[in-house]
Amino acid sequence: MPPPETESTIDAESQPKLASRAQLRQLTLQCAATVAVLSLTWPYFGIRGEELPWPGTALAIGGVALLIAIFTRQTWWWRIMHALFAPLAWWIAALSIDPGWFLLAFILMLLVYRGAITGQIPLYLSNRDTAMALAELTSKRAGMRFVDLGAGIGSVLLPLAKTLPTAQFSGIENAPATWLFGYLRTIGISNCSWRWGDIWRVNLAEYDAVYAFLSPTPMPALWEKVLREMRPGSLFISNSFPVPGVEANDIVEIDDARQTRLYCYRL
Repeated sequence: MPPPETESTIDAESQPKLASRAQLRQLTLQCAATVAVLSLTWPYFGIRGEELPWPGTALAIGGVALLIAIFTRQTWWWRIMHALFAPLAWWIAALSIDPGWFLLAFILMLLVYRGAITGQIPLYLSNRDTAMALAELTSKRAGMRFVDLGAGIGSVLLPLAKTLPTAQFSGIENAPATWLFGYLRTIGISNCSWRWGDIWRVNLAEYDAVYAFLSPTPMPALWEKVLREMRPGSLFISNSFPVPGVEANDIVEIDDARQTRLYCYRL
């Protein structure tokens, strides 16, 4: 059996490839819708000597993209994105905005939402109610080592570290802006380690409890990593997104605005 470091490296290498394939698939879908609509509208209006009606064409591309997304069973957010992409692109183009603003917007999004762009992991912020529920779940684990995968700005680790001073907490984040904000918030907290890194390269065998608030997309791969690396008796907790096909040992329901659920898996 290979050591945990080797397994982690394999997992870290495969996950970006899977994400890239998923993004390429969505790009192909949008391109197919565009080609399908333009191959009919361009010759029709060209023969008539009329200018292509871009507003209607953009709406048609969005409609066809939505139909293809439904037919290929894409998730609901991809369906919405495909339906809106072409109409919004035309509307923004009609505003004649300086291209520099788009570059600035892209850089800012990359700094904050790098996980969503590279691994389909949006920025979700856990609230204080969730942090207190996590403290209750883990308070009986003496000398616990806890890691938050995709720790955002430290909205979980900061209250946990203050509530459980005898435990050790680590946060892993790879979006530059959120990492910096979380780092500044946790400076001076002796039992909290804030790290820049890739969650797929973290050796989960080092921790007694692992917390993740990611998205449905990476959950199957993350569960495989959990099974390979986490030690017997340790605890894996997923906020809002259960592991597909695996029954949680416990489900903690939190009485907050979004009715948060914590899915707890004991190894």
